[in-house]
Amino acid sequence: MKKVLTILLVAVLFTACKDFKEGVKDGYEEAKKETEAKKQGVKLYALDGGTVKVNKLELFSQDTTYTGQSKTFADAFYLIEHPKGKLLWDAGLPDGLVGQEPFTTPDGAFTVSRKDSVVSQLKQLYLSPNNIDFIALSHTHFDHSGSASKFANSIWLVQETEYDFITSEEQKKGDNYKAIAALNKVEKINGDFDVFGDGTVIIKSMPGHTPGHQVLFLKLENAGNILLTGDLYHFQENRDSRGVPSFNYDVDMTLKSMDAFEKFAKENDAEVYIQHSQDDFKRLPKYPNYLD
Repeated sequence: MKKVLTILLVAVLFTACKDFKEGVKDGYEEAKKETEAKKQGVKLYALDGGTVKVNKLELFSQDTTYTGQSKTFADAFYLIEHPKGKLLWDAGLPDGLVGQEPFTTPDGAFTVSRKDSVVSQLKQLYLSPNNIDFIALSHTHFDHSGSASKFANSIWLVQETEYDFITSEEQKKGDNYKAIAALNKVEKINGDFDVFGDGTVIIKSMPGHTPGHQVLFLKLENAGNILLTGDLYHFQENRDSRGVPSFNYDVDMTLKSMDAFEKFAKENDAEVYIQHSQDDFKRLPKYPNYLD
């Protein structure tokens, strides 16, 4: 009897020990996954999409505020790296400008140039356009969609109103449509959209500059919460004065989006980055530091 009890006790202890070890192992593996996910986090890198010299700054007001003034804009676009995939936000000016003299639009309003292509910059990150899972444009103006055609294999996340606008018969006659014509993997969205489903990368609908203009909210692992403005604002004074460009699609819609944007930024303690601001572009991590 004692021998039987001893065998049973050993068996119980062995099972308990095995269960304990497996529990510890499972807990370790789970903790390891969480640590790796946290280590990876969400990363943002600012890329150089070219330069836009605004020769007629009065276009960025509803009145004569900036008459006779000019200003040079950055034209940033962004790589967002999430543990579940990669998103390209905007695409800068057309790659065809690389290696060319600065080009001035026929109306003399803008002089644009680009030093480096999107493919070249991605290559320095050991990436190619085929590695990009999603592309989202703040809107479909040429300085934000210029090189979008390189990402025909990516899923284009676009507000349905913007898609309907840019694919209209009238828009098909212009260059803005040509930039996005190759984007055939389309996911139309209506309103805010959580790209990876965890609240860290959220497209926010902010119409007015164009019918389906949008901005991007990010929860970054090492830099907190930030908001990329698209063209809701073009420079800091523009934001301070709530200035609306003369060429915006809808003034009232723009002002409502500004109100919603500022409220959201305050509620989420988000730092705002104006995409055309040279100062803001300099503050963000650039691609040469990608592997640091």
